[in-house]
Amino acid sequence: MDPIGPIDINADSTFRLAEEAQARGHELFYYTPDKLAYDQGRVTARGWPLTVQRVEGGHFTLGKEATVDLADYDVVWLRQDPPFDMFYITTTHILERLSPGTLVVNDPFWVRNYPEKLLILDFPDLMPPTAIARDIETIKAFRAQHGDVIIKPLYGNGGAGVFHLTPEDRNLNSLHEMFTGFSREPLIVQKYLPEITQGDKRVILVDGVPVGAINRVPAKGETRSNMHVGGRPEQIDLNDRDREICDRIGPLLREKGQVFVGIDVIGRYLTEINLTSPTGIQELERFDGANIAAKIWDAIEARRA
Repeated sequence: MDPIGPIDINADSTFRLAEEAQARGHELFYYTPDKLAYDQGRVTARGWPLTVQRVEGGHFTLGKEATVDLADYDVVWLRQDPPFDMFYITTTHILERLSPGTLVVNDPFWVRNYPEKLLILDFPDLMPPTAIARDIETIKAFRAQHGDVIIKPLYGNGGAGVFHLTPEDRNLNSLHEMFTGFSREPLIVQKYLPEITQGDKRVILVDGVPVGAINRVPAKGETRSNMHVGGRPEQIDLNDRDREICDRIGPLLREKGQVFVGIDVIGRYLTEINLTSPTGIQELERFDGANIAAKIWDAIEARRA
């Protein structure tokens, strides 16, 4: 995982997963992504034995630093936050070498091949009108067809770099110049869904089965609903359309070893399938009173068995 020191213990899903593992008697070892290595046939990590506790400002204790062979462990969690760049992709290549002796969650081969804004392309009837392009003329033609659009980096996260462009907005060329000036990645542009004002639903699936949802409502004057940028979580139930979407994508997620997944639904449309480092466990647990972390560990232990 990324550095444990500055996390919010009341929101961080990785902390909650570690807490539940510890409660079950599992031993924890913690390392940051830059400490992962391939070393003469071994996959190693330099880090620390870890103990967690739900105490603000004192939420973790580290043991003596050590370099370990990850093949000696039953389970390795891939909880490296995006951006989904070559650093991230290299992590998946290295962790993939632990299979089949060590279970890596989520399966790094499919995390690499199914980045969140691309896997939905396998389900075109579930997603809003979408274009992925670096070419400005393609993006302009899409906007001319659909009017209101959302444009964002293809491999961004947390709401960073998301822009809502109305037909009257004159900033498309400038935004394109800005994005392409610092990145070689394409952009993703989607038809704007006005239902976003009512919220962006995060549905959590465990081994392909939905276990609940939270509604993330944008702050006043905002298009983005991500909690990183001020979105407000609300309690919400799954509706028939949500279940239809989960029924369609769930078998694929289960088959590809994607144990903990968060999907985003706006109105009737699936907009993202988050495999890399999804969040939302703690908010859902507070609303529903369910132990979502326990459901995730039940699924992992069943796979290990």
